[in-house]
Amino acid sequence: MPLPTTMRALVQPSSESRDLSLTTKQLPVANLSQGEHLIRVHACSPCAGELLWPKNFPPPKPRELVPCPDISGIIVSAPTDSPFQPGDEVYARTNYIRPANARDFTIGVTDELAHKPKTLSWVEAAAVPVSAETAWQILFIHAGIFKGEDTDVSAAREAWSGKRVLVTAASGGVGMWVTQLAALLGADVVGTCGPDNLALVKSLGANEVLNYRTTSMRDWAEQPGKKVDVVIDCIGRKSLEDAWWAVRDGGVILSIFQPPTQVRPEDFKGEAVHDVFFVMEPNRMQLEQITKLVDDGKCRPMVDSVWPLEQFEEAFKRLDGGHSKGKIVFDLSLN
Repeated sequence: MPLPTTMRALVQPSSESRDLSLTTKQLPVANLSQGEHLIRVHACSPCAGELLWPKNFPPPKPRELVPCPDISGIIVSAPTDSPFQPGDEVYARTNYIRPANARDFTIGVTDELAHKPKTLSWVEAAAVPVSAETAWQILFIHAGIFKGEDTDVSAAREAWSGKRVLVTAASGGVGMWVTQLAALLGADVVGTCGPDNLALVKSLGANEVLNYRTTSMRDWAEQPGKKVDVVIDCIGRKSLEDAWWAVRDGGVILSIFQPPTQVRPEDFKGEAVHDVFFVMEPNRMQLEQITKLVDDGKCRPMVDSVWPLEQFEEAFKRLDGGHSKGKIVFDLSLN
């Protein structure tokens, strides 16, 4: 079918604004010599707080501010030497240097794309990349427990087996993937969440689940045998501050929200605790490994709700409420 000349696009007017508008734009043009692919978007997913990113973390070069870094879709055009050719079904967390994917057509490069899991729908696939790749990079790289090739699942399992891990916001987009992958690697997982999600986090592989509304992290951690080797924080602020009490001497406290030392309790007396903050980077080979785990039935995404692009205000309100169970997804086939 011939391509249309225009498309829908969700645009943030400036880095200072948190408003969005649905507009009509020309299709993007893929630079095939630079590894770019034109992709017809089937579904895309936003990240919590991403409308603050352009102000707090300005793109390296000025660009149009289109949200939703997660995508699933079909390749329309591709470099001749690419492993992804027209008609291929792909998904990705695209790079922040380009406009993201809340639009009918978008651009992805070879090193960030992966083949969409065959067992997932377009909507389910769009719920995977940023959360699953972040969890992968935590467990295979940044936590420091495993030191080796980050695609060596069997060696990582040997390193993680028996380690105690605390995951905050374990029912959230990233937390649920950390919980699943850590359990798959043989770790003893403790997850925190609200009372409505206790059973869900247990089903994801956590051996113990804490209701953060009723459990004092400090009191819990003072019980014999409760401290953990690694804290993985997915929410920051007070949750991260409280989680300091759970890490053992010589352990690791890692956050994807903020540097952990920003909220270290003044009276915390632990010794030799290593703190880590990082921002994930798209990685094709890691996402292909995740595709295999999903298609083998070892991991699964969680979709909180599905929205047409026209209902972006309600969808972002749901996202910003902080109580979604899994990912918010836009299905671009809906009107």
